Amino acid sequence: MRIILKQRVEKLGQMGDILNVRDGYARNFLLPKGFADRATPERIAAFEAQRQQLEAHNLKMKEEAQAVAKKMAGLKIALVRSAGESGHLYGSVRSVDLAEAITQAGFTINRHQVRIDNPIKELGIHQVRVSLHPEVDEIVTLGIALTQEEAETLIAASEKVSESQEEAIH
Repeated sequence: MRIILKQRVEKLGQMGDILNVRDGYARNFLLPKGFADRATPERIAAFEAQRQQLEAHNLKMKEEAQAVAKKMAGLKIALVRSAGESGHLYGSVRSVDLAEAITQAGFTINRHQVRIDNPIKELGIHQVRVSLHPEVDEIVTLGIALTQEEAETLIAASEKVSESQEEAIH
């Protein structure tokens, strides 16, 4: 199916790109979520007429997301989970859990904004990407331990290690 993107879509294209994608991907994901529209001559002309407004709106949203990302920079979340003796979690940490923890830290996000690249199934420190806007991402440090005190100690220890690594580089 031939579509025109209304906004940037990760791993697909930028706003205004006219692409050929599989019919199911367009019908089930891009069109219902409002990321794209069918690329008929009338809709392309309508998009070009609204392009400046859409780009201005996108720029405003991007600036707001960058302001939130600046406040969120260096955010560290401590999670308590049950695990076996080997440190393997009994369940995995899901995007819903992280969205809830980040919301409790004072930032309003939903589970769809949390990008977990690899399943989190071990105790320790993990880096998780939060997508605040299609063009703005922020990394959140996640400390997972058996108790809250252990998680906070783990995060503090990781900060000291990263500071010493930065000093060694400079």
